[in-house]
Amino acid sequence: MLKRIILLLIVPLFMLSGCYYGNTGADAERPEYVVAIHGGAGWITPDRYSDEEEAAARAKMNEALEAAEAVLKNKGHAVEAVEAAINILEDSPIFNAGKGAVLTADGTVEMDASIMNGKDEQAGAIAGVKHVKNPISAARLVMEKSKHVMLSGEGADKYAAENGLDTVPNHYFITEKRAKNYNKNHPDKEPIHKFGTVGCVALDSEGNLAAGTSTGGMADKEYGRIGDSPIIGAGTYANNETVAVSATGHGEYFIRFSVARDIHSMVEYNRWTVERAADFIIHRKLKYYDVNGGVIVMDRNGKIAMPFNTPGMYRGFIKSTGERDVKLYGEEK
Repeated sequence: MLKRIILLLIVPLFMLSGCYYGNTGADAERPEYVVAIHGGAGWITPDRYSDEEEAAARAKMNEALEAAEAVLKNKGHAVEAVEAAINILEDSPIFNAGKGAVLTADGTVEMDASIMNGKDEQAGAIAGVKHVKNPISAARLVMEKSKHVMLSGEGADKYAAENGLDTVPNHYFITEKRAKNYNKNHPDKEPIHKFGTVGCVALDSEGNLAAGTSTGGMADKEYGRIGDSPIIGAGTYANNETVAVSATGHGEYFIRFSVARDIHSMVEYNRWTVERAADFIIHRKLKYYDVNGGVIVMDRNGKIAMPFNTPGMYRGFIKSTGERDVKLYGEEK
C-alpha cells in the first residue's frame, strides 16, 4: 500500500518537473515510413557473446528491419511490415520466439503472440501453441479471419492449420542450445533466459501504426503459463492517434500494470511524448517494483523510444530517411 501511495505522488511530480509535453501532433514532419524492432531485454552483455554470435544477432536484426522496409517501400500496410519482421526473428534460433524458444518445465515449447492494427484497433492473439511455425502469422489470422481476439492451445494450432498456415512437430522449435540448458538436465543451473520476446512497431505511408509481439515465454514455465505478449494492452498495443507498443520483460507484472495501454494513456490523456511516457513506465514505475524489461514505442509521427532497465536489449530501427541502427547492449554508441 505504501508503494502505491508513493507512486501516485510521483506521477504528478513527474508531470510538474518539466515532463509535461504536448503531443508531437499532426503538424510534425513525418517520415514516409518507420520500423523499430526488439529481440528481448535481459542480461545481454558483451562478455556473454562471442564475436561470431554478436555478428549473427546484428545481421538477423538488420534482416528483419529490411524485410519490414521492403513491405513499406511498396506501400504495404504497417501490419504486413510487422508480420514480415517478426517472421524473420521467429525463424532464427538466436531469439526466444519460434525456433529457438525456451523450454517449459515439461521440456516442450509453448509460444504466444499478438498483433494490433492501429487504424481500426482490431487485434488478434494466440497463446500456448505448440505447432504453428510462425505464431505472429497465426495472431494476424485470428485478427483478420476469426470473430475472436485470442485463441489458445490445441484450438489455436488447429485453426492455424485449417487456414493454411505451416505447422511443424514441436521438436522443430527445440535447438541444441535450449536443450543443453534445460533445467531438468542441469537442476542447479540458472536458466540463460528467464524471459524474452521479439517485437516490432511500424508506421506506414498512410499514417497507420501497428504493433506485434511473439515469444517462447519464461524458461521452465509450468501449467500452461501465459505471459504478457499475447495480452492486448499489456505486451502489445497500437492506436493511430497515439502510439504503437511492443514490450519485453517479466510478463506477470506487465499484465498487472497494463504496460502497453498505460503508455498509450499517458500520451493520449497527459499529452506526454513517447520518450517521457516510456521512460516513466520502464525506469520509474517498473523499476520501483524491481521489475525488469523494456519497450519499443512509436508515435503517430514516427518518433521512437526504446528504454530498458536491464544490461541490454536487442533493438533497432530503420526509416525512409535512410537513418538506421541496431544495438544490443546498454550505453552502446
